[in-house]
Amino acid sequence: MRAESPTPSPDHHPTSPALRAESPTPTSPDPLQREKDHLAASRAALRAMRADAEALNIADVTANWVNAEVLQGEIDARIKALADLSHTPLFFGRLDYLHAPGIDLAEGADGENFYIGRRHVHDADGDPMVIDWRAPVSQPFYRASKKDPMDLKLRRRFGYTAGELTAYEDEHLTDPAEAARTSRLLQTEIERPRVGPMRDIVATIQPEQDEIVRAGIGGSVCVQGAPGTGKTAVGLHRVAYLLYAHRERLARSGTLVIGPNRSFLHYIEQVLPALGELEVKQATVDDLVAHVEVRGTDEAATATVKGDARMAEVLRRAVRSHIARPEEPCVVVRGSRRWRVPAYELEEIVQELRDRDIRYGAAREALPQRIAHAVLVRMEQAGEAPDDRVQDAVARNAAVKATVKAVWPPVDPAKLVLRLLSDADFLTEQAEGILTPEEQKTLLWAKPARSVKSAKWSAADAVLIDEARDLVERTHSLGHVVLDEAQDLSPMQYRAVGRRCSTGSATVLGDIAQGTTPWATDTWEEALAHLGKPGAAVEELTQGFRVPREVIAYASRLLPAIAPDLTEATSIRESAGDFEIRRVESTDLTAAALAACDDALRKEGSIGLIAAEARIPTLRAALEEAGVTCLAPGEETSAEARLTLVPATLAKGLEYDYVVLDEPSAIVDGEPDARTGLRRLYVCLTRPVSGLTVVHAAPLPEQLTDAPTGAA
Repeated sequence: MRAESPTPSPDHHPTSPALRAESPTPTSPDPLQREKDHLAASRAALRAMRADAEALNIADVTANWVNAEVLQGEIDARIKALADLSHTPLFFGRLDYLHAPGIDLAEGADGENFYIGRRHVHDADGDPMVIDWRAPVSQPFYRASKKDPMDLKLRRRFGYTAGELTAYEDEHLTDPAEAARTSRLLQTEIERPRVGPMRDIVATIQPEQDEIVRAGIGGSVCVQGAPGTGKTAVGLHRVAYLLYAHRERLARSGTLVIGPNRSFLHYIEQVLPALGELEVKQATVDDLVAHVEVRGTDEAATATVKGDARMAEVLRRAVRSHIARPEEPCVVVRGSRRWRVPAYELEEIVQELRDRDIRYGAAREALPQRIAHAVLVRMEQAGEAPDDRVQDAVARNAAVKATVKAVWPPVDPAKLVLRLLSDADFLTEQAEGILTPEEQKTLLWAKPARSVKSAKWSAADAVLIDEARDLVERTHSLGHVVLDEAQDLSPMQYRAVGRRCSTGSATVLGDIAQGTTPWATDTWEEALAHLGKPGAAVEELTQGFRVPREVIAYASRLLPAIAPDLTEATSIRESAGDFEIRRVESTDLTAAALAACDDALRKEGSIGLIAAEARIPTLRAALEEAGVTCLAPGEETSAEARLTLVPATLAKGLEYDYVVLDEPSAIVDGEPDARTGLRRLYVCLTRPVSGLTVVHAAPLPEQLTDAPTGAA
């Protein structure tokens, strides 16, 4: 792919795919100017669409205030979705179709040109000016190739600067004289400096990514993605696609994006709105299970046992242990008659409900109706003709209520977990044959709490309470859930997420090599089984678009030690990127880290200074003393503040143009074991987009001891 100057080179010819950014002249029509004119006309049409929505008068179409409120909410959402984001390109590509009737993707598109963008835009007559990237007619923009042009004669990409169309690039898919070339605009877009939160990749989606994005809603998908392969963006674009293709269905059932922490969610929160999707909720796993206030922490061994899938059976036993054997008959008095249901018949009713293995609360609600039915049978045998109203009245009878309370009492999930963690005898009874005595001892609190409110609950305890709640009453299921950084979840956390999509589908995103918790999963098959989606397809993305070649190759030296079964990632980045390793004396470590940051700040883009937790206070103080403003992870960068100080434990999922990595050995040593430490280091090494500088005084891990070419 050749980037031309305003004056064409002598070897230029019309069929050659080239990057064009000519300046229009008053005397001759210019293709770039025509595209700019179409952009201006499309923006005007979008403003007209928004004005039409703002002009709607709900008083003309609603009969009552309830309908008016609902309609007004929909209109407000429509107006917001039609906003024209000045720095976001309205369209990024154009497809010129051949005349080829009978091909589904080109049906009705014979010889026509379509502009592909983030949302649909039409003119005053309803004719499309921009086609939504999710529409079937847009699919060839991502998948067409020389081998399979998909009825395209030309694919055009557009280049933008600050929202202004400045260049275009053509690819003639049916011209045998034109060889397949790497798109310069595609490379430029991928390598564009990161300033602010994560942006969408709708203009750069690759064929293998597009297949995942457009996978049907009926099945779940798991994406194993190496660093920089765009798995997070693929998951978010998949949500946008599903909302486009199944809007009514998902509007009823809901969608949810689950991330590892608040910093990560803040970083990705602008992607879906840029695609016109404003109603997708975002949460962490801790948010999902926030039934109690978390004020405590667990040792790694304790948290591992609490997160083990075996705890689900311990909790099931504990809940059902409240069911008692009926010892007394139930005697219902109505008027002058007494109706007696003997204890043995009550026991049969209770056993039937137990055998059905329905949720504890549902069975408890069914029990009074079952007892009432037994009473009605006796009434009918005595010659009476009771109806449903009589049965409901009997079910509410004080004697029936007393029987239900005695044999199937209410269960408070938080109190149940509190008892398990405080009462050794109760825990032993419920965990017998499931947990070892040592594991049971690990679970017990040294000092039992007096009440649910006074207990210092941990994050793992909250997950146990969520499991107990679901045993009592079914958790509401959504239509689709995206779970990112899934490799770090415990089996019990997978179960908590799985309950939120038990009747829907899921997109699971992660990288086994980046698992940094003691309970991190080793295989996706195991994780998907805990999630309740054992049949989900597992797709692997190994082609990187973000991390420079030398950097990903250097980080991949750790793979044999942390994830030997994974395929090493490659990178399509043409530039090798800036990569340097600086060995310094221990007394100069902090100064060397700041010097590396100063070097990075001379370049364009964001900078992340990543360090072990123990080093953060020292580095923050040094930055303040030097007068350098530093941000917290997830905070939006700006021209005045481009440096973020990132604890290694929060680096996952984030990316920066340039990364300064402080003392790798401290990052490894900050984890409970060497394997987890190396995985944490792998995460930190793979955060840069354009350059990486490693500053260290202590020896590097043995896997990284061979310095790269040109490293200091």
